[in-house]
Amino acid sequence: MKRIILLCLFLGSTVVAMVAQSTVNYSEDIAPIILENCTVCHREGEIGPMPLTSFEEVRNWGFMIKYVTEIKYMPPWPPDQEYSHFLGERGLSDEEIALIAEWVDNDMPEGDPEAAPELPTFPEGSQVGDPDLVLSFAEAYTHVGDNTDQYQIFVLPTGLTEDRVIKSIEFRPGNRSIVHHALLAVDDTGEARAMDEATPEYGYVGFGGWGVETLDEYPGYVPGARPNIYPVGIGQTMPAGSDLLIQAHYAPISADQTDSSTVNIFFADEGEVVDRFVQSHIMLPFFGTLTNGPFIIPANETRNFHGVFEVPFKVSIMGLAPHMHLLGKNWHVYAEQPNGEIVNLIDIPEWDFNWQGTYFFDRFKILEAGATIHAFAEYDNTTDNPLNPNNPPRLVTWGEGTEDEMYYLPFLYLPYQNGDEAYRFGEDGTVTDTDSPVLPLAENKLRAIYPNPSSGALTTYFTLAESTEVSIDILDANGRLVSQPIQHQLHLRGQHQLSLDLDELAAGVYIVQLRGEGFSLSEKLVLLE
Repeated sequence: MKRIILLCLFLGSTVVAMVAQSTVNYSEDIAPIILENCTVCHREGEIGPMPLTSFEEVRNWGFMIKYVTEIKYMPPWPPDQEYSHFLGERGLSDEEIALIAEWVDNDMPEGDPEAAPELPTFPEGSQVGDPDLVLSFAEAYTHVGDNTDQYQIFVLPTGLTEDRVIKSIEFRPGNRSIVHHALLAVDDTGEARAMDEATPEYGYVGFGGWGVETLDEYPGYVPGARPNIYPVGIGQTMPAGSDLLIQAHYAPISADQTDSSTVNIFFADEGEVVDRFVQSHIMLPFFGTLTNGPFIIPANETRNFHGVFEVPFKVSIMGLAPHMHLLGKNWHVYAEQPNGEIVNLIDIPEWDFNWQGTYFFDRFKILEAGATIHAFAEYDNTTDNPLNPNNPPRLVTWGEGTEDEMYYLPFLYLPYQNGDEAYRFGEDGTVTDTDSPVLPLAENKLRAIYPNPSSGALTTYFTLAESTEVSIDILDANGRLVSQPIQHQLHLRGQHQLSLDLDELAAGVYIVQLRGEGFSLSEKLVLLE
């Protein structure tokens, strides 16, 4: 009998030891998942509502973590990863989700603390790194608690003494509870500064625009967005003596609150040659964009709007940033090449107003001239939508207020350049796989004039087979030279773009002629009143 009891005790202790050894624990199983996927946002000063940097902090929120990972609400990544891929994709595997659930269901043991990985080293006050320039509000701005939206433009002098190239820009909201989103632009005329000085409060009202013609716009801020670093050789300019403009959208509140935000700016290193500059185009529901407009969403109805944009010249798409408000349900965007080939761009099956972003592809999406971009956006203005800000529902149209709606789809792109097919981008701005053969520039070509017809301000795109001096002549319908905006300027082999201002010419039909050594190319141009 004693032998039987001893045998049972031995087997029992062995089973207990085996179970203890196989139990999922924080240090070895859960910490690597949390630190790699969650802590970047869930730490002091970042967007996560609670820190997840230690065993105690993670255990305190264990049941919540299990729930939001099982329903795949966290980590937040709205785009369908089977439709298209972007830099910085977030998400857990089914195996990782199951590990978290098992750990929580087994009372969340810590395991050996010495076996836990060290907390990653994160930059202070940034998700990118140590900025080259930090611009801050000169004073705190008070958003009045009158339950209305406010768009306020702030003018921050850059203090630059020379032109610089921006590789990344990061808006840091001072009060996340009221900063709905922020747009960034640059002004080198001083006009925005004068408008600010003419108002008694800090900044000036910018509902509906900037109030001035901006030189360039930079990637802005929306909840959940992480700043991108432009790849090697690519950037945006910030001129000497310019002012950074911030259009901050403050959400409706019932009591006064203040905000004092900052912007981190990262410049190209001196040794980096940047010769390609990012451009943007925004699809809005006006000017014939919608095939089933106008953009009106009646009460108690759902609407799915279909917008179409024809690409005027060959482009390399870098990214896009779909935006809608509380009635939004989903986005589905693709392009159709002239030969009928479909290029997947983005699919967001369940729109979440709290998690938006500018999504950068891990490689260029190259669209031929004449390709059409199709963008479908669905809205639910019924009582079935729990986020509907109006009860009972009311008719809603396009607008910048939170209770209005938006169909707003910016694209970031570059004019296509031979070899763009070979680029593969990393999150840190690195470029790989560039050893693939680059297609030869077989001919000099005047690729496009855009827009055409034009009111006077236009851009010409052309390719040179070899470096040469070029001139641009403007001829009238009778072949007479009426303007020569470019004379004998040296341009290197490759693709180029030049902005022209022909405001002094009368409306009519003209010929744009590009001349270089051994060639002359021309395109018809129509100037409007």
